[in-house]
Amino acid sequence: MKHRFLKICSVFILIFSVSLAFSQNSEILPKGLTEVEKGIISQYEFKGSRVTDPPAGPVRAAAEWEEVEYLVVTWQSAFQGILRQIVAAGVQECKVIITTQNQTSVSNYLTAGGVDLTNVIFMNENWDSIWIRDYGGNTIYFDDVGDRAIADWIYNRPRPNDDIIPSAHALLTDIPIYITNTGTNDLVNTGGNFMSDGLGNAFASSLILNENEPGNPYGVSAKTEAQIDGIMEAYMGISNYIKMETLPYDVIHHIDMHMKLLDEETLLVSRYPNGVADGPQIEANIDYVLSNFQSVFGTPYDVKWIDAPPSTGGNYPDSGGYYRTFSNSVIINKTILVPTYRPAVDAPALAYYEELMPGYNIVGIDVDNPGENLISLLGAIHCITHTIGVAEPLLIVHQPIDTALQSSSVTIDAMIKHVSGVNAAKVFWREAGAATFNETAMTFISDDNWTADVTIASSNIEYYIWAEANSGKSLTRPIVAPDGYWTIDVENLSIEDWAQNHISAPYPNPTKNTVSFNLENIAGPISVSIYNLLGQELFATDLDNGNGIVKLNLNDDWNGTLFVTFEGDFGVVHKKIIKL
Repeated sequence: MKHRFLKICSVFILIFSVSLAFSQNSEILPKGLTEVEKGIISQYEFKGSRVTDPPAGPVRAAAEWEEVEYLVVTWQSAFQGILRQIVAAGVQECKVIITTQNQTSVSNYLTAGGVDLTNVIFMNENWDSIWIRDYGGNTIYFDDVGDRAIADWIYNRPRPNDDIIPSAHALLTDIPIYITNTGTNDLVNTGGNFMSDGLGNAFASSLILNENEPGNPYGVSAKTEAQIDGIMEAYMGISNYIKMETLPYDVIHHIDMHMKLLDEETLLVSRYPNGVADGPQIEANIDYVLSNFQSVFGTPYDVKWIDAPPSTGGNYPDSGGYYRTFSNSVIINKTILVPTYRPAVDAPALAYYEELMPGYNIVGIDVDNPGENLISLLGAIHCITHTIGVAEPLLIVHQPIDTALQSSSVTIDAMIKHVSGVNAAKVFWREAGAATFNETAMTFISDDNWTADVTIASSNIEYYIWAEANSGKSLTRPIVAPDGYWTIDVENLSIEDWAQNHISAPYPNPTKNTVSFNLENIAGPISVSIYNLLGQELFATDLDNGNGIVKLNLNDDWNGTLFVTFEGDFGVVHKKIIKL
């Protein structure tokens, strides 16, 4: 092994004489703090005594849509119906680790429900609550696809049994673990407030700043945002940590209750009626992201809105309704588990998931029924599940191509990595409606990059990427292919009209200092110029390719109407801006 790691075999935490040792035999703990916990939080010892250094080398935090070896849950008998549905779906995709001290009764219950226990692993450990997303560890890989490990933070609840579950998982699976619980690396964080794109970008609410600021109730060292970012980069490889304002009606302030990354560039976001509940702040947060950050592909994030359902009486969180959400779902290889509420609102939401994630097995699980009302405790399906990625992942990263010109050639690029190296890669494609896929071999370029050209005729194209490692392991992206695939919509336009449609309008417009354009797969080099009304050229530059964000700085003395000209093989496209 190329790096040094510290394996945590046991962790000892001081438990006060007050009633801290909650277990599966005591009260059902909500996702938030109980009144007892609020009373003792400032006295509780959150930090560890053993120094656990960060990983000795660059690491990468896995994305949720990557390959999963283990689904992990904590068995709370009050929600055994929900948990049995989760396990039933999970065992079809991976191994399922169930934390329980009542293996016999849980086994009997699962078997009575028709669940095959072949892929079930029981872990006999004490625990405090069902909310494993918040206290579970997160999968990281050395050198992108190398050795696997678990990264764990200090849990922001005085629940000692929950906080050591990641170490128990690490011991059970023989996976190294790195914990941010000592020295100046004593970071408080929770899994529900973390989303990774698998390539160094991650999202959170500003809760991560608040819980580690001076005077925090956890007794951890005060940290600046830069120091927090440094810890996240050292332990998880997060180089771009995007933080949004907390929401006024989500008292937990975890982003998984209102948004979800579906892939490297797609955000699924809860939507409320105009002016209702957290709708205005969510919209402001998304505007902030779109205005200041780009996906790993250098393009704006693609936002998909999904309606947040009210209560049967029409109430939202600002009028007494629970924080219901469809975005609090979990991806487990080829299956997506989605929280549901009642048929009238569930049907369109599940259909939308099928549209956004074709080929996946979409499973709805009711979290809003009188017998097992999980949502009343401020959490749903993502909150009570976590995953551990596979060893030696085959990583395929590709930005899907949305549109193309009729009778054109489309270049399909991908980054493909495996610890053993990559033996071969192919693009499988067909015209929409065809029964079988054609194959086009991809060519290795350099630095894990592969490419292929596919000729577009007159019909939409459906395609996916397949790769084989030198070890013999193979995988597709999307992972559900050939049942699921990407679709290229073919447009019958002139080249110039194509470019006109795929160079965005300027934003912001009017503007004072800068203006940006989004270019979508415009072929060939492009010359960009800025002219005034008199036709005088004020600025000129050249672009090597036409994909991503182009940001232009405007001089203070350029005022009034300006024209930005894009010129290339497609012809000439003009865009007008107003300089204030």
